[in-house]
Amino acid sequence: MPANHSAASSLFLKIINVIAYFLFLGSNIYTIAGPADIYYTGKETYITPAPWAFLIWSLIHLLLLGTIIYQFFDGGKQVIIDGISWRFPLLVLLNAIYVNLWATHHYIIAFILALFVSSTVTHIYYVVKKFHEPQSISDEVFVHLPFSLWHGWATVLVILTAFEAFGVNAITERAGVWTKVFVFLGLLFLEATAAAYAFSTTEGDLPASIAISWSLWAIFAHQHHPAFVHWSALAFAIISSLWVVKAVVGVFLKIHRGGRGISLDEERAPLVGSN
Repeated sequence: MPANHSAASSLFLKIINVIAYFLFLGSNIYTIAGPADIYYTGKETYITPAPWAFLIWSLIHLLLLGTIIYQFFDGGKQVIIDGISWRFPLLVLLNAIYVNLWATHHYIIAFILALFVSSTVTHIYYVVKKFHEPQSISDEVFVHLPFSLWHGWATVLVILTAFEAFGVNAITERAGVWTKVFVFLGLLFLEATAAAYAFSTTEGDLPASIAISWSLWAIFAHQHHPAFVHWSALAFAIISSLWVVKAVVGVFLKIHRGGRGISLDEERAPLVGSN
C-alpha cells in the first residue's frame, strides 16, 4: 500500500534512489565494458539470444534516469517515493547482485537471484498498476513504462538463466530430445506470457509483451542448430509479434475513439482532485 513520508525521510529515500540507480547502471556497464565480454564468453545454451537482445537494458536505464529525476517533482514523489518507496533500491540491489553473479558464471545462484528480481519487480509492477493510475505523460513514460519493460524482461532473464544453470552447453553437447522439449516449452512459455501481457486489461502490459517478443526474435537470430529450435523460435517470435501488433492497433483505435492519452486500459477513468 502507498505510504506517506516526512520531508526528511523523503529526501533520504530520494538520495538512496540516486545511489541505487548508479549502482544498477554500473553493474550492467561492467557486463558490457568489462574484460570478460560476458555476452560472447558466457555459457552458450540452446535458448541463448543474440547479444543485441540485451540492448533492452539501455532503454530501461534511460527511462529510469527519467524516473530518478521525476521523483524530485510532486507528481513523481507521489508514485515513486510514497508508492514504490523502498522497493526500488531493494530491486536495484538484487539486480546488481544477479548481474554480477551471472557475469562471473555462478549460474545456479544467479538463477535464484533472478527469481528474487522477478518477484520484486512484479511487486512494484502491481503497486504501480493497482494504486497509481498515470495522471500525466511523465507518469506513463518515467514510471509505468520502465517497470512494465523490466517486468517482461525479468521473465526472459529467469528462463535464460534457468537454461544456463541447468541446461547443457551448446558448444560441447548436442541437443537431445529432452533439451529440445524443454527449449520448446521455454519458448512456448515466453510466447504465452507475451500474449497474456498484450491482452491484459492492466495499463502498461504492452511494453512487457514487446520486451518478450524482442527476446524471441533475438533467440531465433542466434539459434541456427538444431533446425527444430531455430524454426520453433521463429514461429513463436512471429506469433508473439502478431499479438503485439493486434494490441497496438487496439490501443490506437481506442485513442481514435476518444481514449485518454496513451492509456492501455479502457476501463480506467482519470482520478479527479489528486495531488
